[in-house]
Amino acid sequence: MKYSNGKAIPISINQAFESIKFLSDRTPKTNGNSDGFCTLVEYRDGGIFLAHYAGNSEWERHTNGDEMVMVMGGETVLILLQNGDEISNPMSQGMLLVVPKNTWHRFESPKGVKIMTITPQPTDHSVERPE
Repeated sequence: MKYSNGKAIPISINQAFESIKFLSDRTPKTNGNSDGFCTLVEYRDGGIFLAHYAGNSEWERHTNGDEMVMVMGGETVLILLQNGDEISNPMSQGMLLVVPKNTWHRFESPKGVKIMTITPQPTDHSVERPE
C-alpha cells in the first residue's frame, strides 16, 4: 500500500504507466530494472509491478506463490511450461491469468503490451528453456 501520513492513498495505474518509458526491443537478456518496468507498490511477499514493452521475455518462475498477470493494454502470448509442453495463452486488454506457483513462463509481445502483475518473490530467471 502507498501511504501518506499513515493513511492509505489510491494509486493511478494510468499515471504510473505514463511515467514508464516504453521498451521497444525486449529480449530474454533484458534486465527487469531497465526502461519499461516499474514497481507500483510492495505487496505481501513481493510486489505489484507494471511493464510496457514490445518483444520477448526470459523464462521465469515464482517458487513462493501464484502470480497474477493482467493485460492493461495491447496483447501478448503468455506461455506456460507444463509437463514439458509449452501452453500458449493469447491475451489482450482486460484479460487476466493466474500463473500457478513454480510454473515456468514467458511472454511473447511483438506488437507491444502493458502488463500489471502481482508477483511473489523470489523470481527465478532462465534465458534458455528450462528442462
